[in-house]
Amino acid sequence: MTSLKIIPIFTSRPLLIMKFVELFGRLKSVVIGMIHVRALPGTPLNTATVSEIVEEACREVEIYQSAGVVRAPTIDGLIIENMHDIPYTFDVGPEICASMTAICAEVRRFCPSLPLGVQVLSAANQPALAIALASGLNFIRAEGYVFSHVADEGLLNACAGDLLRYRKKIGADHLQIFTDIKKKHSSHSITADVSIIETAKAAEFFLSDGLVITGTATGVQADPVELREVAQAVGIPVLIGSGVTQDNVQHYLDANAMIIGSHFKRGGYWANAVDPERVKRFMGRVDELRK
Repeated sequence: MTSLKIIPIFTSRPLLIMKFVELFGRLKSVVIGMIHVRALPGTPLNTATVSEIVEEACREVEIYQSAGVVRAPTIDGLIIENMHDIPYTFDVGPEICASMTAICAEVRRFCPSLPLGVQVLSAANQPALAIALASGLNFIRAEGYVFSHVADEGLLNACAGDLLRYRKKIGADHLQIFTDIKKKHSSHSITADVSIIETAKAAEFFLSDGLVITGTATGVQADPVELREVAQAVGIPVLIGSGVTQDNVQHYLDANAMIIGSHFKRGGYWANAVDPERVKRFMGRVDELRK
């Protein structure tokens, strides 16, 4: 009788590194820019039609292109996010999903081969997967993957089990899910006895495709020590999700990726338009440090 071969659960971890490299073309220092779309229909700050929002999102892609970012070897991807939909809600309606799908599909048409992702605030991770699948994107950024915590929108419960089952259900296993841990704009007093290392290991155990580390708020620098400790503790990609600038980027080059939002905007403020000069200077600095 042939004996059964028991395969350890984490033998697939190197495959996630391979998937990451296949998607972005490099293992370390990936640069992912942000497109913060204007406030969507039904949200308090909405003043534009979906067509106008799509047009502006594509103009931001053009700015990245004119700055030599999107097609240069030093750029690796973009994330489309509804960050202007403040105040955020956990009850994201179909109008948001429909609008984000229209926007993402047009950005994909604009950038047929660039790695693209989407995040839908707040913690609308299943809708983000559906949007990414329908739009032909490559990944999502997900909040609240493991360990419940109190966000500024309210109590955010862990979602890993439901989210991965939903991904399987809709046939979207090819979409990578990068998950925030110890999420910014949140209180973690409930899990104060759970370190960021333990949180990272829990997310890895729950089959995250990559971990996102941030500072305490948008634009606030992440802790380089936490980056090193988390990267040593897990075998999956680790991304920096806030606070990287031209002046501190040298501290984050060992991250698998750096998501750049605020620093690429005029005045370094997330709500402003993308500034091509800031993009050029940042990418020039990264290019120097990579050599």
